[in-house]
Amino acid sequence: MTRIDPSAWVAPSAVVTGDVTIGAGSRVLHGAVLNGDGGPVTLGADVLVMENAVLRGRADHPLTVGDAVLVGPHAHLNGATVEDEVFLATGVSVFAGARVGSGSELRINSVLHVRSVLPPGTVVPIGWIAAGDPAELFSPDRHDDLWAVQEPLDFPGTMYGVPRGTPMREVMRLQSERYAPDAESTPDDSA
Repeated sequence: MTRIDPSAWVAPSAVVTGDVTIGAGSRVLHGAVLNGDGGPVTLGADVLVMENAVLRGRADHPLTVGDAVLVGPHAHLNGATVEDEVFLATGVSVFAGARVGSGSELRINSVLHVRSVLPPGTVVPIGWIAAGDPAELFSPDRHDDLWAVQEPLDFPGTMYGVPRGTPMREVMRLQSERYAPDAESTPDDSA
């Protein structure tokens, strides 16, 4: 189900699995993971996915990356939409249901929260968090202000399918089931 344009390149140590489409002229560098097992991952043209970035699609939130996008080292994109000409620096996290508007820039270690919409041309400073629709920008020291916007976005429901307050033991049991290997990929113990 993986589709890689002939002009694209994927490093031999990168992992591309499941429903993944890589557009013309795109590059996926060493150690990057593009996981389309749970939902589609689509990269447009001239996208650069740098070392050790993790891009994951979800059934309820496909991951779509537009044209001319840089995904920095150690970035994490999970079930979001990234429009054209976006710069996602080292360590950026973009969560499910979020949208990054064209020409935006998320600087080192910044976060775009679940179900949040970053308007085109927005710059999120180093280490800041953007949340809401349209997204407001919060410095790390403004936790209480951020929480007022973040809580109704429903991170546990969006990311894990559970209501807020579900015990961690139950969340992890469900996640363990979700990521269990299927019968076809389970190693043969009799060998």
